[in-house]
Amino acid sequence: MPVLLSLETSTTGCSAALHKDGKLLANLESHIPQSASSKLAVMIDQLFKTTGIVPATIKGVVVSAGPGSYTGLRIGVATAKGLCFALDVPLLSVNTLELMTYQVISSPFPLERGAEGEALFCPMLDARRMEVYCLIADQKLNVLEQTNAKVIDELSFDTWLEKNVIYFFGNGAAKCKSMITHKNAIFIEEITPSASRLGELGYKKFQLNQAEDVSSFEPFYLKDFVAKKPKST
Repeated sequence: MPVLLSLETSTTGCSAALHKDGKLLANLESHIPQSASSKLAVMIDQLFKTTGIVPATIKGVVVSAGPGSYTGLRIGVATAKGLCFALDVPLLSVNTLELMTYQVISSPFPLERGAEGEALFCPMLDARRMEVYCLIADQKLNVLEQTNAKVIDELSFDTWLEKNVIYFFGNGAAKCKSMITHKNAIFIEEITPSASRLGELGYKKFQLNQAEDVSSFEPFYLKDFVAKKPKST
């Protein structure tokens, strides 16, 4: 009965969770912007204390691999790798957009149908201006359009929308709502990637022995980091 620790730091906040056999034991979240550097280690320690789980007994660490916040991903992956080295356990990674899609698919709300029947899903993470990180997946989490950085305009998803209802969600979706006005476009609010569901996907990878190389693994940044210019005083 393996216990896995999951870490999610791809957006402005962060979360950590413990799962046993893919079932949630405990979850902690912080929605304070840029809180991963100060909160993540505290959360991990609190999870172990609350559940009574001994760190040395966990069987793996699951991390949200990106895309997303450059700094957040760097902190999450560095923490996960450090734990894996220290505890000699495997590292399991999950695409952040696939995690968000899984959260929506697993939610208990009715899905509308398009001309081809099945609804599709488009998680979006903000990538500055009118650009988002996104993908398109079906209800079985099969990825139909791979993760990419897309500049959004009125025609961005028209080919898909002509035949399918598409659910758009994530912190990049709100800014696209005024641009994507097709009748088959449905926007869902307040979908944030969470470690509470990350562990479920991580457990599936654990069962299939789909671990990463801890030494060489890097976050899925998708784009190079661009430093912001300091404000003039």
